Amino acid sequence: MDTGEVVGLLVDMEYSKKGGGFDRRPDANRQYFTLGRLIANHTYFIFPRRTPFSVSIQVLVTGYGGFLGKAICRRLLQRGYTVRGIARGLYPDMAAIGVDCLRASVTDESACDQACRGVQAVIHTAALAGVWGKAIDFERANVHSTDALLRAASKSGVRTFVYTSSPSVTFDGSPQRNMDESAPYPARWLCHYPRTKAFGEQRALDCNSSQLATCALRPHLIWGPGDPHLIPRVIERCRQGRLMRVGDGKNLIDTVHVDAAAEAHCLALERLIDRDSSVMGRPFFITDGQPMECWQWITEILALAKLTPPNRSISLANAYRIGAILEGLYTVLGKSTEPPMTRFVAKQLGVDHYFNIESAKTRLGYKPLTNRTELLQQITIQ
Repeated sequence: MDTGEVVGLLVDMEYSKKGGGFDRRPDANRQYFTLGRLIANHTYFIFPRRTPFSVSIQVLVTGYGGFLGKAICRRLLQRGYTVRGIARGLYPDMAAIGVDCLRASVTDESACDQACRGVQAVIHTAALAGVWGKAIDFERANVHSTDALLRAASKSGVRTFVYTSSPSVTFDGSPQRNMDESAPYPARWLCHYPRTKAFGEQRALDCNSSQLATCALRPHLIWGPGDPHLIPRVIERCRQGRLMRVGDGKNLIDTVHVDAAAEAHCLALERLIDRDSSVMGRPFFITDGQPMECWQWITEILALAKLTPPNRSISLANAYRIGAILEGLYTVLGKSTEPPMTRFVAKQLGVDHYFNIESAKTRLGYKPLTNRTELLQQITIQ
């Protein structure tokens, strides 16, 4: 038996005995690492690193083909984890880098059972996002799927569960200024997405136990290279003449780079594997930690496409009123397309929403990226 086999054996012995009570995170800068106690005689062993260290933990990433999901998978693989992904689509680029790809929906309970078989951890990023649609569709995708995954995880002996949530779970339209995780869920939400994400988050956090450690991350307005949502949507609306400033545009908002959001998920995973009680059962806001004026951010995005921000503006009160009227009209007409304005969009564009990330910094060891301007310039627009 060579050193690598001994390493794997001792890690597996300690993992199965303690459920991950010591630090198994690979660190490329260390020549030595502690394996933990040898159960028989409580002796500590330190072996030199002769071969790349494998943590021997398989992680299931739901929605692995999405913007955030792909970034998480790449980071996990770099850390030495084995990664399985489940999504409705096919993603040969992820299979090519080593992801075990399963094509199925997390709304299918049998698929969840299959996906969880043999894995030790789950990162649940899959969700139905958007500001318009049928309640049942959002409930199926964001609540029922979480329930199914939690049941499957419990049956399969999964030890760790990270739920990707959203800061909008605490948003009722009121300004959110330096809000931290002590903020309660609101009595009402302005659309089905934040409501169902809040229910899913509650399900995941309520399942936290010594057998299944859980936490939730709330990344806000994820952006970066390859962004298929935020940046393209702003640019498209400008090109179509459908973009206007809501209010004075000076309301402060938070964003988060996709790499920082992915890193936060890996940190949360590792804290839960280590059974860090300061992380278990908690939600965490995840941002770049640099609130900026909403219209300034939009102006910088448009500059990437060499577009000039429009001069048109509308008051927040009028935008909200128009959104409410359009929502009612679209509901009566049974229209499935998103209205050009909704109450949620009006408030998101017109009020402050930025968050306190001290808990993520101190409990997860999260460090937001500091070179946002440089990173923004690296984005290419088609």
